[in-house]
Formats: sequence, C-alpha cells, structure tokens
Amino acid sequence: MKISVHNIKGEETSKKVQLEDSVFGIEPNDHCIYLDVKQHLANKRQGTHKAKERGEVSGSTKKIKRQKGTGGARAGDIKNPLFRGGGRVFGPRPRDYNFKLNKKIKKLARKSALSYKAKENNIIVLEDFTFSEPKTKQNVELLKNLNISDKKTLLVLAEPNKNVSLSSRNLRKFRVVEASDINTYDILSAAKLLLVESSIKIIEDVLKN
Repeated sequence: MKISVHNIKGEETSKKVQLEDSVFGIEPNDHCIYLDVKQHLANKRQGTHKAKERGEVSGSTKKIKRQKGTGGARAGDIKNPLFRGGGRVFGPRPRDYNFKLNKKIKKLARKSALSYKAKENNIIVLEDFTFSEPKTKQNVELLKNLNISDKKTLLVLAEPNKNVSLSSRNLRKFRVVEASDINTYDILSAAKLLLVESSIKIIEDVLKN
C-alpha cells in the first residue's frame, strides 16, 4: 500500500512511502484487539480499593439482645453487616488486575489496529521534522495545516524529541509516542494517526516477525 508524504505545512510532497501489507494490510482480528485493550486497561488499575469487613470494624463484640423472644431476627454484635455502621459483606480487597497475554496476540492486535486505520484512510505520513523550541503554537499550526485540529490525534516519532513532546502537552486531543511504544489502545482511541517517515520502518521491524 502506497501513501503520500506531507510536510509540516500540510502540503503533499512528491514522495510516497510503501506500507507493508503484513503490518498495515492484514485482515483485522477483533478478538485479539479486545484482549489487548482489556489487558492495557487492567494494567492501569491501581487495585487499592478496600472496605472493612465484620472483623475489621471497631465496636463491641457483646451480644446486643437476647437470642429469642424479641419478635425480631436474632443478632450478634453491633458489627453485624445488617446494621448501620457494621462491616461490609464480601467487600472489595486490594488486588492485582494484571493478566498474561502472549506476545503474538499483542502483535496481531497492533497490526489489526493499524490495518483498520489504513483501511479507513486515517493514517497521515509526515516528513521527519523537529521544532527549534518548545511552543504549543507550532503544534496547533501543524494540525491546522493538516485540517485535523478537531480530531483526536496520535503522533508517532521514531525517537524521543523533547521540543515536539513539550509542544504537545497542553493540547487535549493530541498525544506523542515513540514508534517502539505504540499500543493497540492508543492507536484505536485516536481518530488520526500521524506517522513520521522514519517511524514506519521501526513499526514494521517490531511487528513484521
């Protein structure tokens, strides 16, 4: 699949790049995408939730009323979960939500997500560029030149670029990542995918095998 290369002024250059069909043109596997996104979101959970159960609530353990003859249900101490201020039954406890996912599944999920973007013509390739200084205005102009100011955008760089990263921090719908760090969730959550030329080879090298 061939795609035109744009410059930061939003103009289409005479250059074209070839996107590998084995990465950007496969038949997407929705179940792999589901599993990868599920793992990504699970890994972000802190798992620090905690509620006090009957044995952890402070209070007397004295039996509050006699067992029979009151006309009501029998009751033990004041920490009974049925009473206000009592413990919680089967409350949440701290836990780790992480789960294992095979590398091949994660690779297939990323290739599937990239293939969806390519199929929907939501990939834009940019010439390699940098900013002389960190200024949000430069990134705003870049998005305006490409007519994607109102779109949620993911910019994929080949290597860390401090000025470009700092210029994007104040933009709510704009995110910068390195090619080696892209994940299925970020690809799918962005409406437009901006790939700098040099990042394409890195993505293909990581996902081809």
